[in-house]
Amino acid sequence: MTSDARLAATAWSRFFDYIVRSGPGREASLNARGLTPNDSRALHALDSREGRPLGALARAWGCDPSNVTFIVDRLERLGLCRRLADATDRRVRLALLTPKGVATRDALQREFRTAPADFAALPDADLK
Repeated sequence: MTSDARLAATAWSRFFDYIVRSGPGREASLNARGLTPNDSRALHALDSREGRPLGALARAWGCDPSNVTFIVDRLERLGLCRRLADATDRRVRLALLTPKGVATRDALQREFRTAPADFAALPDADLK
């Protein structure tokens, strides 16, 4: 293994370990909003202007369509998304974010993209 490959492997390993260790904070944030990690995934996959077909979401996520239906049902109950029939094929159901869904997704992005204090305190050389 080259020194560059070893450095990349070490950096990735440390980064991955940090992501795992910091997971409980993200989970607490989701729990406070009544969301699960899969709900967060859905919020980040949906848009407020263009609906995503539920079948396409199932294919993209590699899951059964019933799982997508379950997640979209929960987001709908929370007022974060809505579903409607596709204008060209009424058999196809589309999921779209509501304004509350957009605000929730954006708040999660801001929160999750803010470096935790212990990460921000790393020396510049480690951050680089």
